[in-house]
Amino acid sequence: MGFTVEELRGADAAVWGNRAGPMDCDCWDALEHLNNGVFSYATRLAPPVPYVQGRPTLLWDRGGERPLPLLTDRALGPDAALEVLLTVGGLVAAVADARPASARAWHVWGTGDPEGFAAMGVVETLAHGFDLAEGLGVPFEPPPELVAPALARLFPEAPGDTDPWPTLLWATGRGALDGRARRGPDWTWHAAPLSV
Repeated sequence: MGFTVEELRGADAAVWGNRAGPMDCDCWDALEHLNNGVFSYATRLAPPVPYVQGRPTLLWDRGGERPLPLLTDRALGPDAALEVLLTVGGLVAAVADARPASARAWHVWGTGDPEGFAAMGVVETLAHGFDLAEGLGVPFEPPPELVAPALARLFPEAPGDTDPWPTLLWATGRGALDGRARRGPDWTWHAAPLSV
């Protein structure tokens, strides 16, 4: 989370109303989507009993224009919303570290383990960080050592002999990769433990 926050923090507050890359929303709403997604990973994995869809009971669908449980006051500026990202990132990392490797939690793309949910937090943050950077007009190229472990965990079908960052962009439908067809919007990751 730290890399993404540092890269985005320098953007002028006025450009947070720009569209976030391929997403159908502005950069502020994209960051709130990201914050809520990462928060949801922590809440799914934290309970001592296996997570089932719909529990713990959080009001995810409040109706209206922005049905998210975590919202940051726009008047506080983008740094406040970026601090929320650091907070929810810390939550998912702490929960993933604290849970036994045998713990499982539901995800729409498969039942995941702590390692998987930690990787989901990284991939979600990097993919949407890229979307945000595109909208904000700031550079965004994470180091290979940050990308490679999450890429290998969630996309075992991805080539292992290519640069991890362009490969992650390809895996998440955000870029082309030499010799491979570009993925469409229906891409998924492998949430289940790799042994499954």
